[in-house]
Amino acid sequence: MIDHTTVHDDPPTTAAERWGWRYRAHCRTTEPSVFFAPDGERRGARVRRERRAKQICDGCVVARQCRAHATDHRETHGIWGGTTETDRRRAGRAR
Repeated sequence: MIDHTTVHDDPPTTAAERWGWRYRAHCRTTEPSVFFAPDGERRGARVRRERRAKQICDGCVVARQCRAHATDHRETHGIWGGTTETDRRRAGRAR
């Protein structure tokens, strides 16, 4: 049996290999506004939205690939693989 949760070191060669993980993501059927802040979002609303997004990411079979995508592409907005913009910035500085 193939373990689809493993991130391989070999670079993907086809679009399906590069983006296939997205089809298995828990967030796929969730409104994008859960993962991306609207203009003028207040702190309390942001905390609640981020908590909900992270709950969706928690236990997602492709969270690792999603986080790697956000890091590799320097995503500056949104929740990716259970990480916020701030989480990714802090992790980048720690490296």
